[in-house]
Amino acid sequence: MIPQGYSDMLLSGIGMTLRLALASLAVAVGLGLLGAGAKLSGSRALRVAATLYTTLIRSIPDLAIMLLVFYSLQMWLNSATDYLHWRQIDIDPFSAGVMTLGFIYGAYFTETFRGAFMAVPAGQIEAARAFGMSGWQGFRLVMFPLMMRFALPSLSNNWLILIKATALVSIIGLSDVTKAAQEAGKGSGQLFFYLVIAALFYLLVTSVSSIVIALLDKRYNIGVREAEL
Repeated sequence: MIPQGYSDMLLSGIGMTLRLALASLAVAVGLGLLGAGAKLSGSRALRVAATLYTTLIRSIPDLAIMLLVFYSLQMWLNSATDYLHWRQIDIDPFSAGVMTLGFIYGAYFTETFRGAFMAVPAGQIEAARAFGMSGWQGFRLVMFPLMMRFALPSLSNNWLILIKATALVSIIGLSDVTKAAQEAGKGSGQLFFYLVIAALFYLLVTSVSSIVIALLDKRYNIGVREAEL
């Protein structure tokens, strides 16, 4: 039986980890779609900017980027507010964690979406135009569902890595489930026990995610397997 104080600490850490992971996923997906669109666009400037983004981010360790974003942005904001004689704006650790993780994994999602978009047959887009669909309708009803069929395997892998990467936020002051387990373990003298609980939490999230991904895969592959049989 876990003592009340430690159970509250763990539940708070679990909630923090889930909120951080889901918010970061939303940011990463948005950046990934924008980045993929930039890489596939006819604008050379956009292609170069997107290539620099994905190359640099995927080359630098996540921990270094976390520290750079959190501390560098805060220093730049402090300099700007001092120059403009405004009140100081503090970046809270949660927002910094979401922005950083979303920014990092947006680079990976960019490559995932780019490859998935390229895998969609051009004839499907031409057919959508022939039916009189607007650009947005063609993307929402044709391009996106077809693209997701190819993107899901890589997206699921990046999502699972993103969940584990949330443990990095402890260095900027956020008490996620890993940090909560460490503190509870040190306070109770049962570090191994609480770390096992944290590991089981990640295992549970991974298992649930696998079920959701399998359902999404089934949805986006409707008609495909039947046609292959």
